[in-house]
Amino acid sequence: MSVLERITSEDAIALEDKHGAHNYHPLPVVLSRGKGVHVWDVEGKKYYDFLSAYSAVNQGHCHPKIVGAMTEQAQTLSLTSRAFYNDMLGKYEKYATETFGYDKLLPMNTGAEAVETALKLCRKWAYEKKGISENEAQIVVCENNFHGRTTTIISFSNDPVARKNFGPYTSGFLKIEYDNLEALQEVLENNNNVAGFLVEPIQGEAGVYVPSDGYLAGAKALCEKHNVLFIADEVQTGIARTGRLLATCGNCACTDKHCSGTPDVKADILILGKALSGGAYPVSAVLANDPIMGVIRPGNHGSTFGGNPIAAAVGMAALEVVKEEALAQNADELGELFREEMNTFIATCNIVNGIRGRGLLNAILINDTEDSSTAWDICMALKENGLLAKPTHGNIIRFAPPLVMTKEELLDCVSIITKTLRQFEK
Repeated sequence: MSVLERITSEDAIALEDKHGAHNYHPLPVVLSRGKGVHVWDVEGKKYYDFLSAYSAVNQGHCHPKIVGAMTEQAQTLSLTSRAFYNDMLGKYEKYATETFGYDKLLPMNTGAEAVETALKLCRKWAYEKKGISENEAQIVVCENNFHGRTTTIISFSNDPVARKNFGPYTSGFLKIEYDNLEALQEVLENNNNVAGFLVEPIQGEAGVYVPSDGYLAGAKALCEKHNVLFIADEVQTGIARTGRLLATCGNCACTDKHCSGTPDVKADILILGKALSGGAYPVSAVLANDPIMGVIRPGNHGSTFGGNPIAAAVGMAALEVVKEEALAQNADELGELFREEMNTFIATCNIVNGIRGRGLLNAILINDTEDSSTAWDICMALKENGLLAKPTHGNIIRFAPPLVMTKEELLDCVSIITKTLRQFEK
């Protein structure tokens, strides 16, 4: 079979089933093209993308500025490794650190790699700066977290599917309830070896759980009181997804006035990925100020592809698009409209129990049990009606379209969603 030979959806699915590991359970749609908020399958059917590659494609599919930067750089210099300097990395690091208000950036490729990097950085800081005895550092995490699927990360997951039969697990983590400041206070007051608190500003994979007002600010204050690093995993919530440049935005150095609201929380260690490249290339980063990042020295951490010239060019272009097209403001305004329209619908139906979210990261709660197939069946029906979404945790459907969506397109999507949900009324 030629690489360029056109195949049917049925053939493509059969090839993956036969030759690929079965570590995903995708919706049965085979995509071959994307532009803006739309994707097309191999037969040419057009869909609204309401998942955005789990918020990686915030800037829309195949954004011309990002693709242009990637193509131009790929034709000039793609990879040198960090054995040498290249003429793009420093420019990208300067641009990104000034955008987010940090001294230093450590470049990596994937979100999980960035989380692992942050954990290493936090532990090294604990031993060299805080004075915790080596191998004794503890990092506090939240129940129902999702930070990736590496061996270390699943060690502090409570998802049995991600954990079972992958042990032995990595120690050094203390788990508390999410959105519970009393639990955080208790664990900090009763453990002298806590180095950091790793938290998602909104728990996306768990079902788009938005914490109470003041939770993040309160958590940061507790961390400061106990000399513990506040580590924000904004791999999914960052880069304008929630209506701000960061979900923890307030102290960042971005120039978008819309981005200067509450909560006013600046992480000691910031983790970014996904939309840091607009979905065009694997790009992730860990940002921190000099007193923290200064503990990393040659040989402590690295990646052959981390900080490569293409990644640097793509990262700058992706961030420029967010600013130039005011995507944070658009996400905020359209998110308010989406929740308003969906709440109007929910008041008249019994298939949905509610909606929650911030910006254009939202989820609806299907009125059925977690072990039912209803949410999956609804997503299959949405697919037939021209919109792609995916369930999470059984009875929750996450909605996260590209941030370049217009008001007219959003209302069209609301019409598709509500029409589809009506088909499942009990």
